[in-house]
Amino acid sequence: MPIPFGVIAVYGALVVWTSLLLAGLKRGAFGAFLVFGIALLVVLNARYAIERAPDSIAFFIGIYDVPDNFGASDPSSAAALATCPNNQCTVWGDLYQYHPSWGVAFYERFLHGSGLRTNLLYGHIFFNSLAFVLMMVQLFRPGNGGHPQQHRVLGYVSLVSLTIGVGCACLLAAEHGSVVDYGGYLSVFGFWFMSACVYACAIMGIISIRRRDFDSHRKWMFRYAGSMWGAFWLFRVMLFVLGPLLRNYNTASLLICIWFSAPLGILIAEYIRRRIARNAAFPPRDALAGAIAR
Repeated sequence: MPIPFGVIAVYGALVVWTSLLLAGLKRGAFGAFLVFGIALLVVLNARYAIERAPDSIAFFIGIYDVPDNFGASDPSSAAALATCPNNQCTVWGDLYQYHPSWGVAFYERFLHGSGLRTNLLYGHIFFNSLAFVLMMVQLFRPGNGGHPQQHRVLGYVSLVSLTIGVGCACLLAAEHGSVVDYGGYLSVFGFWFMSACVYACAIMGIISIRRRDFDSHRKWMFRYAGSMWGAFWLFRVMLFVLGPLLRNYNTASLLICIWFSAPLGILIAEYIRRRIARNAAFPPRDALAGAIAR
């Protein structure tokens, strides 16, 4: 059996990241947690630039093979687990014969898909990753600091990147109606809803700053950050937990993650924003930057 050191490294990184979160909760400062999450996102998404899409997807599926098969006495009876031809859709060799059904569909769609579909995937990953990183740079260096012009330019670059990334995602989602293991049209509308949550927050932030409403701009940018963290990280963490719990119900875990990750991210961000503004020893307009930087 080949040893997937990359997947094992991801598990190790998640342990470290969880430790940083717990430490952040204890100290009330989350800078290290945020930076580590950004770095891990970049590392995971960079695989698509190094390897072909199917190989990167097989690595992604390998992360979920362990929890989805854990405790399953008869994986063949689980509705949300499926096999793939020659078991090539995983990095675990023959150790796991059954994989999350959404993962098998994901792998086969890009193994046999058109060049346009693959390029849309690459576009979505690259431009959304760029928007994510720029978003966090903007939060670490707010516009009321010493570089207002740089903040403004990066904001527009981030919006253009987000527009392209979300546009690619919406075009990809439009094809999901016939993909049973994604949830059919429920996944189409779910991914569009996720995209709308992210993009609407960003647009409201732009509208607010063009009106010179700085407080509303910060609120909407914080919600935008929550939607992005939700759509990327909360989506994956929820899937990691719900996959084994709901493996007897095909598409249930995936659809829950699709529909709820972004709005949950917004709600969490709004809760944190209000708590920071109430408790931080900074004026309300500078509270976010101060809490992150500490």
